[in-house]
Amino acid sequence: MSVVRINAIEVPAERADELVERFSKRAGEVSKMPGFEAFELLRPTDDRTTFLVYTRWSTQEAFDAWVNGQAFQRGHAQHTGQGPVSQHAELWSFDVVQHEEAPA
Repeated sequence: MSVVRINAIEVPAERADELVERFSKRAGEVSKMPGFEAFELLRPTDDRTTFLVYTRWSTQEAFDAWVNGQAFQRGHAQHTGQGPVSQHAELWSFDVVQHEEAPA
């Protein structure tokens, strides 16, 4: 089964829209990577200030290839010029052990 990697990003409330805008302008390189399965940017709808960047991969090796590759560097290049929006980030790692989808 797949592996899920979630980047929990702490973002000040006044910079939340900036984070969403940066993701909307991202290079889109991740979807071209072998082993990539899904991406979602989750914005909190309560008083929390933690965004979740959800990605699903076929294997740990596929995720590692993304993080260690040039495409990742291109996709995150805007941090170099504009600095990070987040105050803190943490990577959470999960293996998918059960999966269910709505019937077609």
